[in-house]
This record gives sequence, C-alpha cells and structure tokens, in this order.
Amino acid sequence: MFKDKCLLITGGTGSFGNAVLKRFLNTEIGEIRIFSRDEKKQDDMRKELKNDKVKFFIGDVRDYNSIAAAMHNVDYVFHAAALKQVPSCEFFPMEAVKTNVIGTENVLNAAIAFGVKKVVCLSTDKAVYPINAMGISKAMMEKVMVAKSRTVSHENTLICGTRYGNVMCSRGSVIPLFIDQIKNYEDITITDPDMTRYLMSLEDAVELVLFAFNKAVQGDIFVQKAPASTIGELALALKELFQSDSQTRVIGTRHGEKLYETLLTREEMAKAEDLGSYYRVSADTRDLNYNKFFEEGDEEISEGWEYNSHNTERLDIQGIKELLLGLESIKKELLAGVH
Repeated sequence: MFKDKCLLITGGTGSFGNAVLKRFLNTEIGEIRIFSRDEKKQDDMRKELKNDKVKFFIGDVRDYNSIAAAMHNVDYVFHAAALKQVPSCEFFPMEAVKTNVIGTENVLNAAIAFGVKKVVCLSTDKAVYPINAMGISKAMMEKVMVAKSRTVSHENTLICGTRYGNVMCSRGSVIPLFIDQIKNYEDITITDPDMTRYLMSLEDAVELVLFAFNKAVQGDIFVQKAPASTIGELALALKELFQSDSQTRVIGTRHGEKLYETLLTREEMAKAEDLGSYYRVSADTRDLNYNKFFEEGDEEISEGWEYNSHNTERLDIQGIKELLLGLESIKKELLAGVH
C-alpha cells in the first residue's frame, strides 16, 4: 500500500521516526517527509541518510500553518510528535497541552483539509488512568482523535490511534541510563524496585502502527500485548549482561510516576476485540441523546479487569536478558565494553 506513496512523520527525528525510516527506506515508498522543530537532528539525519526519498520540513505542530505546509500531496501520516517526558510535563503542563492536544488537532485538521487518506496517532499507556500531566495530555489527545474521526468519512480521511508502553532504549528511557551508570562504574539509581513496566522494542512499536494502518476503521485504538518486568529485575538483568559490580540505589519515585502502567482500562476491556497479539478498542459512537442508555447497565464492567504491567506476562531475569539481547543497541553496547 505504500508503493509510490508519500508518508509524513511528525516528530520524525525521534526514536520512532528513525525506526520507521529503517523499515521503509529500501522499499518502493515514494517519499518520506520528516517534520520536526529540531534542525540539528534533521541535519544529522540528512547527512547520515543521503537519500533523496527523505524530505525534511522544519515546523511545529503547535503552528497550523507550518504543519499544513507539509501536508501537500501527502497520502499517509504517522503522528508521533509529542512532549513525552513525565517530569518536564509536570513542571510545564501547558506546554504538554500545546503540543500533545492542540498540536494533534492541528495535524488532524490539516490532514483532513489536504485529503490525507490515513492518519495514525501514537499514544501511550500513561494516557490510561492518568495521574500526571503527560498522561492527561495524551488522554486528551486520544479524545481529540476519536472526536475528530466522527466528523469525516472513512473514504476521505481515516483517523485511528495506537497505544503502547515503554519502548526499550528509546530516547529518555531507563535502559540507556542504567547502561551509562554501569559503564561509568556508578550506582544504578532505581526509583522503586517493585515498579513494573511493559517491555517493547521500537520494531514492536512500528509493527503496531502498521497493524493499525492495515486493520483500523474510523476512531479505532489498537494495543499490542506485551510482557513486563520490575525495574529492580531489569537492573539486575543489565548487571548480569555487562558483568557489572555496580550497586543499586533506591532514590524514590519521580514527579508523576506510577507503580504500574495500564494499556486498557476495565471499561475498555469490556468491549475490546481480542485479535491475537493485539486488542482493538472501537470508538464509542453514541450520540448526545443519553436517555436511551439510562435503563440498562453493563455488568461486564464490574466483572472485568484492566490490562496492566502488573497482570501481563511477567518476565524473569533470564527472560529479560533474552529480550535485551535481541536489541541492536544492546549488542553494540556489549561489543563496546565498559569504559
């Protein structure tokens, strides 16, 4: 479906954008547009890739005109631009709103205006039962996405979303931090050893987006089933891989951190479609005439369960090590050795 097509990636200089480029660059795709506000990263990518298929657009999703300028003749959009760091969003919540909520509305409005065929919006487990500004802004982003999907027909612009957990070795994630601490013979700083997190690779994230791209109907949100581990056992697995004597030191939770992350609420699980390796959550298409819904309840909600990093498949240390050894970045770090 991507042959001779034009794909726009917002936030395209980030970890996800680089993974998509790796996946698509040597295919028959016509053009990949990288849209971001970081000219340094764009320049680095341009020099590294030296590929005429990749076009670079400087702009900010907060500015409708700049994203609209990049939408001409675009067939598909992967919307990955976001403020993602929990602590920074806690201190500057309105910045999270401007990028994650208003920015998403700008992307969707521009996509609809220019006749883009499909838009996949990337969300996070932190949007589920959110307790921090980053999660709240991404939850609102999802609401904007679903609401906007109701205003256009499937034939014009299909709008859908994905939601996934922590991506291993992505920028700002804990694994690169632990490796740096190990290589510098420092203590490994752990917020809470019993905290659990999903473990997904960047390739998993790309596969989830492509699955949504191929399977979605208007307003769908897709979730990929993923294993999890405790932060304490993740640190121990890395120590064993790098044969490190570094001590672990508990420093307490950061601003807005959760003990575990949830990918699907109890309410969503009651209606989610199990697709094997994925769940599909269809958009709620009820209108504002609520009277017809008052007489009957839904007992599945009270009897159901949410899908979170505490009750998903829990990897032991050996399982974590095997998963990590499948990552190219971990292989490179092991080959490089300790400083």
